[in-house]
Order: sequence, then structure tokens, then C-alpha cells
Amino acid sequence: MKIFVPGRICLFGEHSDWAGSYRRINANIEKGYTIITGTDQGIHAEIEPHPTSLVLSSTTPAGERVGPYEIPMELSALHAEAQRGGFWSYIAGVAYQVLTHYHVRGLVIDNFKTDLPIKKGLSSSAAISVLAARAFNRVYDLKMTTRGEMELAYQGEITTPSRCGRMDQGCAFGNRPVLMTYDGDLLETSELKVGGELYFVIVDLQAQKDTMEILKRLNRCYPFPETTLEKGVQELLGPINKRVTHQAIEAIQQADAQRLGALMIEAQGFFDRYATPACPEELTAPVLHRVLNYEPLKPHIWGGKGVGSQGDGTAQFIARSETDQQAIVEILERDLGMSTLKLSIRPGQKVRKALIPAAGFGTRLFPASKATKKELFPIVDRDGIAKPAILLIVEEALEAGIEEVIIIVQEDDLDDFQNLFNVQISIENYNKLPRHFQDYSQRILEMGRRIRFVFQTTQEGFGHAVYCAREAIGNEPFLLMLGDHLYRSEGERSCARQLLDAYEQHGVSVVGLRRTPQEMIGNFGTVGGNWIEDNRLLNVTEFAEKPTLDYARTNLQIPGLKEDEYLTVFGQYIIRPQLFDFLEEHIANNVRERGEFQLTSALDRLRRQDGFNGLIINGKRFDIGLPDYYLDTLREFRKG
Repeated sequence: MKIFVPGRICLFGEHSDWAGSYRRINANIEKGYTIITGTDQGIHAEIEPHPTSLVLSSTTPAGERVGPYEIPMELSALHAEAQRGGFWSYIAGVAYQVLTHYHVRGLVIDNFKTDLPIKKGLSSSAAISVLAARAFNRVYDLKMTTRGEMELAYQGEITTPSRCGRMDQGCAFGNRPVLMTYDGDLLETSELKVGGELYFVIVDLQAQKDTMEILKRLNRCYPFPETTLEKGVQELLGPINKRVTHQAIEAIQQADAQRLGALMIEAQGFFDRYATPACPEELTAPVLHRVLNYEPLKPHIWGGKGVGSQGDGTAQFIARSETDQQAIVEILERDLGMSTLKLSIRPGQKVRKALIPAAGFGTRLFPASKATKKELFPIVDRDGIAKPAILLIVEEALEAGIEEVIIIVQEDDLDDFQNLFNVQISIENYNKLPRHFQDYSQRILEMGRRIRFVFQTTQEGFGHAVYCAREAIGNEPFLLMLGDHLYRSEGERSCARQLLDAYEQHGVSVVGLRRTPQEMIGNFGTVGGNWIEDNRLLNVTEFAEKPTLDYARTNLQIPGLKEDEYLTVFGQYIIRPQLFDFLEEHIANNVRERGEFQLTSALDRLRRQDGFNGLIINGKRFDIGLPDYYLDTLREFRKG
């Protein structure tokens, strides 16, 4: 299993993480707010379980191999290694914390590549710590959320001589911008939606600063200010930081690079005014200010500021465009001989395609399914029009903003689907239709232009059917909708649109869920998880296919739900394309469940590797896969 964890850069709000922690002593101090994001560079590793030890090896940036270095998975040995300091200590510190709280064995971690600059304010030590926490989480399926991994990494790092801040392990969130709020010992995180592309350049000033001295001097201004200087520092890291940071959030959401640049300049000005007098030897920062004011850069930037603890360490610029980003890099490297990193923040990849499997035989609806596909069975919609079921599903997808719908069919059934979506009825019959039916007939043909068909030549399970669409989907996230389920929203947004919004907000695969009484869960896929947003969005920690009630009571109960209530799969998913790798592996190795290639086990592997959210859908699901369900749908769907 391969893992990548990026570095972390603080875009706004440096020092407010520890400043906000003083609220546990002085409640009049403002909360701390930082906006952080992952870098494009980071720590790469391959991991696998080991029966007894932590086995570590690494490749240096110069290409030299170090290790393997073996540490017994024993608390005393891990704690001693963590206290020793150095590169391995961070992994040992995390392993010590894991072993304290979980029953695990060892790990083999091969850090085969590091393209993140070390000791440049980008939290390389935190990236190593998060990587270790994530490795244990995924190999031993500890069911930790991203926040859980982040917290474990923090506890692991402070087991070492390092004294990291609370925001450092924010690299656990990857390259998505995150607002972190610090209130005493409480930490809240909120991922930010990016409105468009933003281009930054990070530059190593190749000078010196004493971070410990900076922190020592600034900490003297807390918790109770007495002098004008101390009051100024608390004003800077409190109310001023709150205003600037929240304005920056709005600019990121609107992709307003010019506004972000102005806020960077403003933030640097305030820092120079209020913080520099507290530690002038380190914060006067002549190199930083020479670079920030370097005249050849000005046509290419909207603004810039220091990074991390400030001083002559690292600076960041926001570029006017991607072309300007490259120009900034060339100027800094050519004129000033400084090394740089590019950082590009982009919106999450848009979901453009929907996939609908419709190649099953419909055994439970025989002999009606011999006459016509169950996906073509008629359903009366709220508008009084009798529509084939597949048409209702396609309408929902397109109305949610999907650009292309891929339907998986058997080759022998292709004509039936094409006759619906791609062939106009005879002119004689067309002329017999009322005007609103004529209009709807044209609408069906318009929908047909956005439909593509893929064949499943052999019926070998739901997972196999989805895999048949790999080439048609490509390397994109996609909306998966079942061909024998209909959906009806109970609000203004359709069920599919609710899922799309959740994916666009968080950038993680998401499954639609509904509350289900315990006596019915044996018929459905069921999930376990931890709440991200109470009673709405959760981090999925397990997928279970039609579990027994005993298993569900032990493993799948969700805090806040009724004791006899569980969350089952609604029938809609948005899935990242890594799923196809797991399906391919199952098919190549003939990994079957109940004789078929199933989807649930591949979804659970995707969850472990990449994360998976679950959204409780504000709506109803209607099943047409069984005669009684079909009859209920005929009665209820038009009312819904």
C-alpha cells in the first residue's frame, strides 16, 4: 500500500494556534484562526504489516538508501526511540501512541521519496507523523477519521523532543484549504470550498532565524497583557487576525486572487507593526522584506507575506496567473538564487458522468422481465406521465448537473434502450400525441444525445458491472445510481444534487444513506461511522453487506441514532476513480463473494485508502426489484 502526505503551509494566521490555546487561562483572549493547505510536495512511502517490529527505511533527497532500521513494537523501546529525536523519532512516537490505545502489531514503512524541503516552515516532521498514523489506521483498519489521524500524529510528535503547534498536523487534510479554530484545548476544523484556481509560490529565503527565540518572546505577551507592546501582540493575533482570516476565507471561496494578495500585504504590515517590536532581532527580517519588495516581481504578483514563525525563513506570493507563477519562480531562482516551490489550489474535480447498471436479468420479476427489462417498467410520475423507470433515473442525473450518462446493458438489450432514447416514433403516432407529449418526446431525444451505452457480456456481479465502465468513466469521479431504484427528494435539491454538493465541499467519495429500522438491515448494505456534521454527514468507518443484527449491534451503531436504527445505503454514490483499481485486482485474482464480484468490498478498500463520507439524504428511495416493492412504488411514487 502506498501513502503520500503533503507538507503544510499556513496561508494566514501564523502564531494564532498557540495564542488561542491561552483561552483556557484568560477567556478574554480571542480564538485563534489559521488557514492552512497542503503543499504539492511531501512524503511518499510504501507500507505493509510486520508481526513484531517497526521496520523503517528511507531514501534521501540525494538518492542514498538509509536503513532498514528495526525497533521492537514494545512501549519502552518505542518511547526511548521517540525521546532520542531525529527522523525516526516521529514514527516511533506515533507508534508508541498507537500501541498505547490499540491492539496492533508492527509495520514496515519505506519512505522511498521525499520532495518536501526540510525545516522550512512546511511541517515535514508533522507530515512524517501523519504518515505513520495513517499507515497504522489503514493497515489495521483502526477506523480513525482524518481528525483522528491528525490528533494521533500530534500526540506522537509531542512524545519526541519536538514542540510542534496544533496546526502542524493539518497536512492530514491533503491539499484542500482548511480553517482551523483554536479555543483553549479545543480544536475545530472546517474544509474550505475553493471557487477557482489559485497559484502560489513558496520561496526559501536561505537566511537564518531562531524560531524558538521568536516563540519565547511572543509567548511573554500571554496570558495577561500589561504593556502596550503585549496588548499589541494580543490584538494582532486576536481581533486583527480574526478579521483578516475570515476575509481571506471569502476570497478563497470566490477565487479572488487580487483580494488575497491585498490581505497578505495587510497581514504582513500588521505583523511588522505589532509583532516585530517583541523580537526585533529575529523579526526585522531584512531578507524577507527585500524579497517581498523586489521590483521585478511586482508585475507578476498580487501580494506576499512571510510564512510560519515569520522572520528570514520562508515567504509566499500569490501569482496573478499560472504563467505569472512560472515567471516568479524564474525571477527568484535566476536573480536571487533562491529555491522555490509551486503551490496550486484548485477546486475539486467536477463530477461530470453518471453510471447506471442495467444489465441484470431481473430474476425476481420473471416472467415480466422476459417481456421487457425491469429498468423499462412503467412508473407514473407526478406530472401524470407514465415513464420507463430508467428515464426517471436519467432525468434526475441530468437535472443535478451531470453532463453524460453511461448505462451498462447486455448487448441483446441495446435496441430496447436505443429505441427509447435515440429513435423517434413514427410520424403517424407522433401526430396522434397531445402537444405536451410531443414536447416530451423531443426532450427524450435530447436526453439521448447525452447517453452512452456500455456492454456487460457476462453477469458476474454488481462490482463486475461497474468495472465494465472503467474506460468510459476514465480517471474521473462519477455518480453511481442503481437501475432498479427511483429517488424522490423531500426538499428543493434533488437526491443526486445533495450528494454532488457534499462531494464538491469535501472532495471525498460519498455514499447516500437513509435511516432504517433494525429488522430490515439484513436486506441492505449498512455502514458504521463517526459524525462530521451531526445527523447529516459522517465519516464512514465500515461497509457491511446485509449484516446480521448481532454484528450490527456490535459494530455498526451510530451515536445519536435510536438504538434500533441503523444507516443503510440509499442507492446513490459519488465514487473516486481509484475504485477501478480494486475491482480490477479482485477480478484478476478471482476474489468473489457469493460467487460474484461484489462492489461493497471494493468500496471498503477505497474507504481505507482514500476515505469515504456518508450523507443522510433528505428524500425517499423506491425499489422496483421485487413484485411487492414494484407495487408499492406504483402506489407511492406519484405522491412523493
